[in-house]
Amino acid sequence: MKQSAAEILREYGPFPDIAQVHGLTFDGENVWFASGDKLNALDPETGKTVRSMDVAAHAGTAFDGQHLFQIAEDRIQKIDPKTGDVLTTIPAPGGGDSGLAWAEGTLWVGQYRDRKIHQIDPETGKILRTIESKRFVTGVTWVDGELWHGTWEGDESELMRIDPQTGEVLEKLDMPPGMGVSGLESDGGDQFFCGGGNSGKVRAVRRPRR
Repeated sequence: MKQSAAEILREYGPFPDIAQVHGLTFDGENVWFASGDKLNALDPETGKTVRSMDVAAHAGTAFDGQHLFQIAEDRIQKIDPKTGDVLTTIPAPGGGDSGLAWAEGTLWVGQYRDRKIHQIDPETGKILRTIESKRFVTGVTWVDGELWHGTWEGDESELMRIDPQTGEVLEKLDMPPGMGVSGLESDGGDQFFCGGGNSGKVRAVRRPRR
């Protein structure tokens, strides 16, 4: 297993009237992040929030290229990013759902205390398969066929790349002490965006080169 210190490229926030950053996702232009009762769009170039929508946004966030998906307690909402309307909902797997990602035409849901990642059907919520992790799971993201998830235990957080078949940890990036990871998303290139939990911040972290 490869292990190294996470390289923080940039910090965004804290933002006015936002105490918590939960899940986040990237639509190719803006970083959307959940803050409890709102979804907020952050321009990563300027560091400014450019939009917010009044929707329940308690945990993970994902983007399928057209719609936003947002965990709200026991359900996952499908949201039109243009209007903020909730189009449909499906049941969340339950058990402390935290992270959310879109890949291979399906949703991937991290479960914090259960230390699992479920692949689910985005139409029905049916669990298609489950990956066991060794650590608490916060954010989840796929990039170039690699599965990464955030962890947060006490004052320690890491970004971990795991084998999607076995759950074995292949690589770890250690965040600085006290710097938690509540949500995780790749920009599709050389950086990750990380939710900073009760710091109210979003951080960009360098993705290791291959």
